[in-house]
Amino acid sequence: MLKKLLLPGAFLIPFLFSAQETSKQPKISIIPAVGFGWRTAKLPSGLTNDEKNYIKDLKKGFNFDIGAYYHLNGPVAIGVKFSNYSASSDGRISVINNSGNVVSAAVSTKDNITFFGPGFLISNYHEPTRHKMFLDVALGVITYTTKTGSVKGTGSSLGAEIDFAYQYQISKNFLIGTKLGLTGGTLSKMKYNGVTYNFGEDQKEGLSRVSLSAAATFRF
Repeated sequence: MLKKLLLPGAFLIPFLFSAQETSKQPKISIIPAVGFGWRTAKLPSGLTNDEKNYIKDLKKGFNFDIGAYYHLNGPVAIGVKFSNYSASSDGRISVINNSGNVVSAAVSTKDNITFFGPGFLISNYHEPTRHKMFLDVALGVITYTTKTGSVKGTGSSLGAEIDFAYQYQISKNFLIGTKLGLTGGTLSKMKYNGVTYNFGEDQKEGLSRVSLSAAATFRF
């Protein structure tokens, strides 16, 4: 009789330990990343060498992003994602005025591209290995702000972000590694000092970029 009572318990013990291990998995992941980004839009045609060099400095800059996710059972987590790209350029630009004379002036531009939206993450954080990988996808609002002197331009549109990362688990609650990111978005209109300008098909402002960052994960 005692053996009959103990036999079902013997089968249940592995499942109980498995459930206990699953429950111990952290449910919250905060993932900040810092690195560099490169805008992928082509340069407009008809630019002078000075203008090309000036714009090229705006096509590479500092990239920061952070995501917060809640882990469901298994590899899937849901949450929100924020990112910011910033770049600046200083130089002298020469133009021909209405009188046909060449006028040169010092100019400075500061650009910012921000993204915010909901997303989901697929990872192997729940697996018993120190080598971790994740893929996250977010869809939201991408906003572009540019300022040159007293002229400020702003515009917003639908945007998307995709990241793939490899990380090494230092401890149960901390991971570190590298992340490759892709950001997409295009503006068909912008406001400059409060006045709206619509862009033609070949004049749209491309906000897409590639980023390479160091990414940490804090799990709770």
